Amino acid sequence: MEPIVTHFTDTDLYKLTMCCAILNCFPRAVVKYQFVDRNNTVYPQGFAEELKQQVKYLEDLRFTREEEEFMKQRCYYLPTWFYTYLRGFRYDANWVEISQDAEGHLHVDFEGYWHQTVLLEVQILAIISQLHHTMTGNLAKVDMADYYDLTYRKARRMLEGGLVVTDFGLRRRLSFESEDVAVKAFIDASKDVETGKFVGTSNVYLAMKYNVTPVGTMAHEWIAGIAGMFGPQEANNIAMDMWQKTYIGSLGIFLYDTFGFKAFADNFSEHFARVFAGLRIDSGDELEQVEKIQNKYRELGVDYRTKQIIFSNALDTDRALDIHRRVKDRCIDSYGIGTHITCDTYGWGFKPMNIVIKLVAIKITEKREFNDTCKMSEDLGKYTGKPETVELFKKLLHIN
Repeated sequence: MEPIVTHFTDTDLYKLTMCCAILNCFPRAVVKYQFVDRNNTVYPQGFAEELKQQVKYLEDLRFTREEEEFMKQRCYYLPTWFYTYLRGFRYDANWVEISQDAEGHLHVDFEGYWHQTVLLEVQILAIISQLHHTMTGNLAKVDMADYYDLTYRKARRMLEGGLVVTDFGLRRRLSFESEDVAVKAFIDASKDVETGKFVGTSNVYLAMKYNVTPVGTMAHEWIAGIAGMFGPQEANNIAMDMWQKTYIGSLGIFLYDTFGFKAFADNFSEHFARVFAGLRIDSGDELEQVEKIQNKYRELGVDYRTKQIIFSNALDTDRALDIHRRVKDRCIDSYGIGTHITCDTYGWGFKPMNIVIKLVAIKITEKREFNDTCKMSEDLGKYTGKPETVELFKKLLHIN
């Protein structure tokens, strides 16, 4: 099979911005990641071997001059030295272990320096998703002209409803082409509709192709990794401090729910409330989360109406429009929409994948022992990590 990922920047921007922050703050940290299939999928025979070949193909990727020039124009907050690092970056398939058990379940783990392995996650997830849909015959069922029309209609509804929208769908896309088509559909719809706004895409390569803004800040692994090194009690505090010192006020949307709202709120000072432009809601009931956020801003003496809230919790068109109607006068709201844009396959008789790769252990230097970490969020179904680690963190954070 031909390579699925053929461009270095066919990845989410937050992988690159985290890579830069990790190099700046924790250059010797070593990590372990683990793949989780929430649907317990049985993969086709031979899937693991095909995946190994696709990971091997990643070794051929190079950060091009065109990509560098685009990022320098659009990602002004990244320091010049980081581009020197990216020009010399090379993937190594030896970082990744892949196997398939007798029942057909897939096992993927990788280990290495954090600043290197951080760039693997999104691309491997995209590969797994497209490879699965290819080997099962699902991808062949989808006509991309029809997919464009479907996405264009969604885009018009969202924009006519006043939504500010970003494509967050790379990780579990049907294919590279489906995300490409979806971004094009949103761009075309934004030209035809006067309300709403299509901000851009998390996919840096497609942002370059269509000359739109690449969007992203951080993932849960930034906070989870810090928690593994220093404990969960002050993890959000350290994460915000290190992020602010790296980007000096830019990229100011903080993902707060790694260990639930209370753990974050205990670390959220007036300083951080003023320095960060806003927060991203990625779990829990959105309206309840908005209420908690606004109460915290109020407690800190900050006008919440001046702050951004990004909604990104498995949204579809109807849900995003409903949330916007309820919160549009209470905050500066926008919507990161993923699988609903890039892998809407229900009309073709199959479902998107429900897969993640999470950081599960870390050590601050290669000479230390690994400490386990986890992600808890506001949804029990999104907990990842060893049960005993989750229970330890809950005890440390006084969570029942």
